[in-house]
Amino acid sequence: MIEILENLDLLSRPDLDLAAVEVNGIALGAPAATVPRERIASGLSPVIARYRGGTDIEGEYYAADGRSLTLEEIIDDVVRSDGFLYGVDRINYKVRAGAVVGFAISGPHLSHFAHVTSYEEFLAAFGRPDRVHENEAYGDLMSYEAYYWGSRKHVTWDAWEDRVSFVNLGDFEGNSGP
Repeated sequence: MIEILENLDLLSRPDLDLAAVEVNGIALGAPAATVPRERIASGLSPVIARYRGGTDIEGEYYAADGRSLTLEEIIDDVVRSDGFLYGVDRINYKVRAGAVVGFAISGPHLSHFAHVTSYEEFLAAFGRPDRVHENEAYGDLMSYEAYYWGSRKHVTWDAWEDRVSFVNLGDFEGNSGP
């Protein structure tokens, strides 16, 4: 297995074989319980009925009956069912039926692509995507959402900051085609 975080250039390959890579030592299909708990900052689980939190406010989670949920309870639910595990290191894991089916990478890891400073350079570095969605708000172009179906990858080019801001790999909507 090739570790993506040690070979970030692999993220730019339009033909990346996800069966041959791992992120933070975790491969697609691995049991979600193998994600080290100390790497998990929060989670999203079907057991959560209500969430309270925000900037500089520690999140609070509640079940449908109003009972407060601990992070451990949320993680336990995700690793045996479906949801997301959000990493302290900006590596997130999508989980289905207790198995890791996707990764999302953001933050400092993507500074590896800081030399790519225009959308044209992005296309030269990452290749022509199979589908591009222009994300606009109030008439302003915010980002290009580029989908590479052969490698089941989605890359966001932030048009405001001229940078790669997000990459997800695996079983996410749009990554496998229309």
